Amino acid sequence: MKYTKLPLTIPEQILRLKQRGLKFVNEPQAGHYLSNISYYRLRAYTYPFQDNADDNHQFIKQVTFEQIIDLYVFDRQLRLLLFNAIEKIEVALRTQIIYQYSLLYGSHWHLIPGLFNNVMYFAEHTSALQREVNRSTEAFIKHYRNTYTDPVEPACWMSLEVSSMGLLSKIYANLKKDNNKDDIALHFGLKNVDVLGNWMFCISILRNICAHHGRVWNRRLSQITMPRKTINPYLQNSSVYPNKLYAYIANITYLLNIISPGHGFTNNLMQLMARCPLLQEKEMGFPADWKNEPLWK
Repeated sequence: MKYTKLPLTIPEQILRLKQRGLKFVNEPQAGHYLSNISYYRLRAYTYPFQDNADDNHQFIKQVTFEQIIDLYVFDRQLRLLLFNAIEKIEVALRTQIIYQYSLLYGSHWHLIPGLFNNVMYFAEHTSALQREVNRSTEAFIKHYRNTYTDPVEPACWMSLEVSSMGLLSKIYANLKKDNNKDDIALHFGLKNVDVLGNWMFCISILRNICAHHGRVWNRRLSQITMPRKTINPYLQNSSVYPNKLYAYIANITYLLNIISPGHGFTNNLMQLMARCPLLQEKEMGFPADWKNEPLWK
């Protein structure tokens, strides 16, 4: 099937949306928005309110362009809030992994095959880490290269400092189960190393979505583990969708409560969710009574 859709001018975009049933309060202002936020990008926010089985994508709910913009702005604010929280988690995870293993196995433990379960994965992750180190412009990487020749690769606290969170999660997941791996999980209030590995991987995906300005509202994500037993207060409601944003936010909050006591994430989240447009809390997996959970207290 050949793609035959033609580009539309901004007036044509407005007309198309009106023909599909979207209401406008201020068309000139809508034109300004569409000149700075693409028609196609906004499509992700109009999608749930349209009949998408119909080629004309008629709106089946009464909604205005201005409400869609409010939803877009809400999503942006939520994305920024999450990205700031994930940064703290990423730094803390990196710190603990480097600290626990380097004290026992030295500066280059990440290059010791015997510490890892799968040798093939170890080789892949080591190659990926070398590429990330080679791409780095950090002064400490250049200093190591110019000063030391043995080992060729920089120490773990340099190499892993420039690795992506996704790669770090894979390296942690492939480590053999031992006291060090347990201690890292316990540091973050978890009794199971596999739960922490899953959280690291899933949160790294969310981090990348946020970093690339992707939509977090109404998005289906990889399934994140919801542990039954935790060391600190967690969710009492076990019927949470593990592939929706609420589950991720709950686990991020759990980690923040340990990493950064007194953080402002919960208050900021409460304030933002109070302004959530078009009753869209459900689309992100938020239960009706979510604010009563001990986790948020």
